[in-house]
Amino acid sequence: MSKYPATVGDIEFDEKLDDPAFEKCSREKRMSIQYYQGARQFDYKGEKLAIIEKLEKEKISSGTKISGYITVRFLVNCEGKTGLFRVQQMNAELKETVPDKILGEKLLRFTKSLDGWLPKEIRGLKTGYYQYLTYKIEDGKVSEVLP
Repeated sequence: MSKYPATVGDIEFDEKLDDPAFEKCSREKRMSIQYYQGARQFDYKGEKLAIIEKLEKEKISSGTKISGYITVRFLVNCEGKTGLFRVQQMNAELKETVPDKILGEKLLRFTKSLDGWLPKEIRGLKTGYYQYLTYKIEDGKVSEVLP
C-alpha cells in the first residue's frame, strides 16, 4: 500500500473524523473524480439556489464580526451520499487560520445536512466525486456560497 493517494487531493479515511459507515464506490467503480477532472457541473437537486435558500433559513452566523472564508470539502459516492468531510478556514487575506471554530462547526453541520447530491455517471459507470462549498464570511455572516 502506497503512502500517497491514488490522485492528488484524495481524502483518506480518518477514524477520528469520518463515519465508518460511509462507503466509497465499489472496487470496480472506485474512481472518484476531482473538480479539476470534469466534475464541473453543480450536481445538487435544485442547483446552488436550493443550498442558498436552505442556508438563509438556518440563519447561521458568528458572534463576532469576522471576515474570511470557510471551505468544506467532501466526497459524494455512487449513491449520492456524502462523507470524508474536511474544513479549512482562511482570513480575508487568504491566510489559513481558525477565526471562528464555532462558525466552522455550524457550517460543517449544515453541509453534512445537505441531502440532494446527485450521483454522477461517466460513460455508463457510476463514479464518486469530490465537491466543495466555500462560504464567504463578511462581518460574521455568510455573504456568498462558492463555487
